[in-house]
Amino acid sequence: MDLYEKLAILAAAAKYDASCASSGSKRKNEGGLGDASSSRMGVCHSWTADGRCVSLLKVLFSNYCSHDCVYCVNRRSNDLPRATFEIDELVQLTIGFYRRNYIEGLFLSSGVLGTPDQTMERLNQVVKRLRVQEGFNGYIHLKIIPGTSEALLKEAGSYADRLSVNIELPSERGLKLLAPDKKRDHILKPMAFIHEQTTAFAIEKPKISKVPNFAPAGQSTQLIVGATQESDLQILRLTEKLYQRVGLRRVYYSAYVPVVTNPLLPTLTAPPLKRENRLYQADWLLRFYGFDAEEVLDAKQPFLDPELDPKTSWALRNLHLFPIEINRAAKRLLLRVPGIGIKAAERILAARRFGQLDFEVLKKIGVVMKRAKYFITCQGKSLEKSFYEEALREKLLEKIPKNQKNQALQLPLFTSEELGDFSQKGNESQQPLP
Repeated sequence: MDLYEKLAILAAAAKYDASCASSGSKRKNEGGLGDASSSRMGVCHSWTADGRCVSLLKVLFSNYCSHDCVYCVNRRSNDLPRATFEIDELVQLTIGFYRRNYIEGLFLSSGVLGTPDQTMERLNQVVKRLRVQEGFNGYIHLKIIPGTSEALLKEAGSYADRLSVNIELPSERGLKLLAPDKKRDHILKPMAFIHEQTTAFAIEKPKISKVPNFAPAGQSTQLIVGATQESDLQILRLTEKLYQRVGLRRVYYSAYVPVVTNPLLPTLTAPPLKRENRLYQADWLLRFYGFDAEEVLDAKQPFLDPELDPKTSWALRNLHLFPIEINRAAKRLLLRVPGIGIKAAERILAARRFGQLDFEVLKKIGVVMKRAKYFITCQGKSLEKSFYEEALREKLLEKIPKNQKNQALQLPLFTSEELGDFSQKGNESQQPLP
């Protein structure tokens, strides 16, 4: 099998991994190739919402795997073409693609070849050769094989910009059912170790100038949505714990793609993209808007509303808190108003120092009035009469275009923060619903 046949197989085998986060590194060019610090716009081979391509060589080192995860196309019992790169092949392929301006970095994962340590050792050799022998300073995102030893984790973090260990399934029960070769501790322990190391290096870096970097762009993970029966509330509870306990930069939600047939898997005609979209929006509420998982959802309503975004849905369930007076409300309350995003809230706080705000000023500030007007007053005045929950829900649904009500509006994989400064228009398209 020649190199290009291997590339075709192993690039296709990597396409189901959505957790290719690509921001946060400041690795500079010190006489070699590439510069991750100047590539803030992102280095993932993906299509953004407005059609722009962000380039990264995204491949598996091998699609041979000793695991037999039911949902995975690369599982050992599946009959498909297999391939494995030689270390030198992948190194030269990456450098060749970079010199031709095809890519800006590398996203590298692999099936489990033998044991986790045997596989991780090969992946580490690839990134070490790129850094040390080839002088490659471009972005490298390296996937950690669950069950890898701490020594190999430490080596991986010294060469890669970002590390990630995919959880895949939201519960231990799901793992036992669909991925019996994977153990919960084999996933969570590497995450905890990476967090410890990144924290320790960050503390020492300001004190000692020659302290090396350890995964300067942090770590991320991926959750498959819809392959098992967990509710959105269970998924968000897990997400919240991961952000709090192991300092993840991002959790990526990947709608289950029905690529294999098995009685243990749900019968789906298409991936649940609308559910994936709502989870991304709820994730923003956890990370940036001060919400807890138990506020976004509860035992009575364990799944996200498919018709309304999570913040609007929360507001409808908590109408006793509204309307709020825009000229007096604290930032925490402003961020809970549908139609008011982070930037708009900050502008409101800044503008209030110079005088009372009215509805026209709010429009200029960037407040989405078609949603916000039902939840606010300005100088004691309201644009709308009070409504009961169901009546207000109908009003809000009227504002959604008919062609979007039943359409899966999938958020792009990367936020404007992660993609960097493409253009103002491009950045706006990446913002979540305020």
